Amino acid sequence: MLRRLVRFAVSLAVLVVAAFAMIHLIPGDPVRASLGPAAPVELIEARRAALGLDQPLPAQLAGYVGGLFSGDLGTSFLTGEPVAEVIAARLPNTLGLALLATVASLLAAVPLGMWAAVRTENGRNRGTEAAFGSVTGTAVAVPEFLYAIALVTVFAIGLGVFPPAGKEGAVSYVLPVLALAIGPTAMIARIARVETLRALGTDYVRLARAKRLPAARLHLRHVLPNTLTATLTLGGLLLSALIAGSVLVEYVFAWPGLGMKIVESITQKDYPVAQGVILVYGAIVLLVNLLVDLALGVLDPTSSIKES
Repeated sequence: MLRRLVRFAVSLAVLVVAAFAMIHLIPGDPVRASLGPAAPVELIEARRAALGLDQPLPAQLAGYVGGLFSGDLGTSFLTGEPVAEVIAARLPNTLGLALLATVASLLAAVPLGMWAAVRTENGRNRGTEAAFGSVTGTAVAVPEFLYAIALVTVFAIGLGVFPPAGKEGAVSYVLPVLALAIGPTAMIARIARVETLRALGTDYVRLARAKRLPAARLHLRHVLPNTLTATLTLGGLLLSALIAGSVLVEYVFAWPGLGMKIVESITQKDYPVAQGVILVYGAIVLLVNLLVDLALGVLDPTSSIKES
């Protein structure tokens, strides 16, 4: 646990420095870029002074880190609104999409992967195995935003079953969650199939079969728990990936989350907002990875032993 916490702290420090450096690596003057070429020099200098960009880099970094400890992520170039308030208003919408997509992926993928494993055990049903591999492989390869565009075209514009954009009640979650969940469902199903086949070949499963246990009891009590260890680990990593990877999906559906906001802030050259959102995205990914590592160490102590 201590080793993982130290690794998390170092990664977080690197993330903070990278987020701080982002605004300084932008070609030209970010303040002038945000205010436009016609902005008077006095206004640009006043904005730079208000943001602390006229100070030496070490002083700016110290002020940035100090602001993070107090919850100050800066101020929007365009609206003057604190970046922390912008993120706090939109983060729940992004987390809601990612959590629902993760739960939907796990609920669909684990039974699908187990079914495919039972059907193709010992080389049986080669056609089912080939179809499963082809369909899931193709589903994994397609980007989420293409699923989003296809779902909007078919179910929103074509059939008019779901709203094409925005957050308008529970029904508006369906298409974005589907767009985010299809690829991960296929990926987890492939891994669940492999883990189920491995469990089916163990001695304790052979013994359970020799005792003529019912198939449902055999699969639920003896196979499923061993399948879930790797699957839940991947599910935790999947959550962090979905949070960071929902940017284009949110943009397609005009979803009021962080993904939509970061696209807006980049196109409008509102760099403090983009900087804050990237920092939050990175911190969430690191935190989820840490929790997955700790949970895996509890569920499967041999992983910690092997790492040592």
